Amino acid sequence: MTALPELSGKVALVTGASRGIGYGIAEALVARGDRVVITGRGEDALKEAVERLGAERAVYVAGKAHDEAHQALAVERAMEAFGRVDFLVNNAGTNPVFGPLADLDLGVARKVFETNVISALGFAQKTWHAWQKDNGGAIVNIASVAGIAPSPFIAAYGVSKAAMINLTQQMAHEFAPKVRVNAIAPAVVKTKFAQALYEGREAEAAAAYPLGRLGVPSDIGGATAFLTSDQSDWVTGQTLVVDGGIFLNAGVG
Repeated sequence: MTALPELSGKVALVTGASRGIGYGIAEALVARGDRVVITGRGEDALKEAVERLGAERAVYVAGKAHDEAHQALAVERAMEAFGRVDFLVNNAGTNPVFGPLADLDLGVARKVFETNVISALGFAQKTWHAWQKDNGGAIVNIASVAGIAPSPFIAAYGVSKAAMINLTQQMAHEFAPKVRVNAIAPAVVKTKFAQALYEGREAEAAAAYPLGRLGVPSDIGGATAFLTSDQSDWVTGQTLVVDGGIFLNAGVG
């Protein structure tokens, strides 16, 4: 980034943000003047992300999302570095298995829920107690269209994202009026995480979307910027579907 905008005074903690959707979100928030704390498992990738975002606007904390000590450290780092944490974006997620529920290893199912759902609750609890309870703010949970309708071969992931959507509603009710809590449900976004869903057949996959393309991280970054802005000040407990129109095809034979 060559020219940084004037600081907004707001700070965001974005999990799973060394690349892909999480980085796209961090980039969008920095572009409007926020400062960010980003997390992820790979320290080298996080360092590179901070260099691109601007070291004066971003810091990182490496660790596993489901680790409660890591969650606490990330929130503490935000408070130490910037003195506040207005926005939490729960983007960290995993999908280590493809296949039907009938053959799903229950240990893997537990891992999916621990990373995709329980970690989001853990980050939210810690952010709430550190800053948001007294000062307000917003939380955005990155869900998926797989949490809204059945998705073949990624059933465990879809069930976890359905839980994320309900978690969003529960937290929105409990944290109001101080904190607004919403979710974003993307369809397929071009990232390494989702590569197996379109690799070698991107044109074919994109043809199914009325808007004619797959998503890119900046699509989700823009939606997150909206849900953490004053323009969405009367929006809470909602799931914003960002899907290129793919759900418009439902029921079409």
